[in-house]
Amino acid sequence: MKPWRGLATALLLALPGCSQAQPTDPRSPLVLERTIPLPDTKGRIDHLAVDLTDHRLFVAEIANGTVDEVDLEAGKVIGRIAGLGEPQGVAWLPSERQLVVACGDGSVRFYDADRRELARIELGDDADNVRVDPRNGHVIVGYGKGALATIDPVRHTVLVRLALPGHPEGFRLFGSRAYINIPDDGSVVAADIDQGRQLVRWPTGLHRLNFPLAVEPSGKRIVIAYRLPAALATIDTKSGQTLSLGSACGDADDLFLAYDHILLVCGAGHVDVIGANGGSARVQTSGGARTGLYVPELDRLFVAVPARGRPAAIWALKPNFPGNQH
Repeated sequence: MKPWRGLATALLLALPGCSQAQPTDPRSPLVLERTIPLPDTKGRIDHLAVDLTDHRLFVAEIANGTVDEVDLEAGKVIGRIAGLGEPQGVAWLPSERQLVVACGDGSVRFYDADRRELARIELGDDADNVRVDPRNGHVIVGYGKGALATIDPVRHTVLVRLALPGHPEGFRLFGSRAYINIPDDGSVVAADIDQGRQLVRWPTGLHRLNFPLAVEPSGKRIVIAYRLPAALATIDTKSGQTLSLGSACGDADDLFLAYDHILLVCGAGHVDVIGANGGSARVQTSGGARTGLYVPELDRLFVAVPARGRPAAIWALKPNFPGNQH
């Protein structure tokens, strides 16, 4: 993969008048490679996780109360965990070969590779986004009216609780740092997950509803999307200064950095692709498809498409940027 070069200047130019693209067009910046049906799945779909060893994708179907296990090579669902209370966040732990599911009822559940429940932790309420600390395999879960919990996946115990000024939405890790969107508080927070303490709070001012967030590989900048008013911002992680502010869709729930591009997954039914040169394109998906997962190792963007006049599905989209075809 080409190194990330940043988008501080590009965001000033992004999106107004951007080109429209169909994912079936071979010239599209994202080309639809495969559609994987999600049978008997109704309502909103939330986050995704991948098992790279066995090529499986896990899909949190929040409104359906289920998590589906998808075989990416066969292109079909091969298993399901049912009866969950609003499954939202999911993560796969390769060392332990366990699946983590965070639910709106406040529970965090651990399953083995055959989907048998191994342990359950009650965090209180609204267990949401899940991240895995690459340094030690710890599981970080956002929950409640404002907290992150660090969980030992071997002993299934909470190690540290980090208090926050509101419910955490999108957050990412960079070493011991966590960068956290707190839309209830109108802020972005930087925290130390090892020490369990907030380091700095950056108010978002007139821009609110900051949900998705990504960290550039250097750790020097984060990219976040606001829903009100809709905007895409690059923020310096040392000073908290907004380096650039550009247009965005108003219902983004996931964003990813791929090559020299931002991939912004939008619930109105498209993925906005924004390049470092300021060029942008809007790739059509389907209404309500607001969550996804970009997997660098597979060079694929998986988008969760809910059932709206057609069956629910996962779309596998291959980036088609100049210089990355292989």
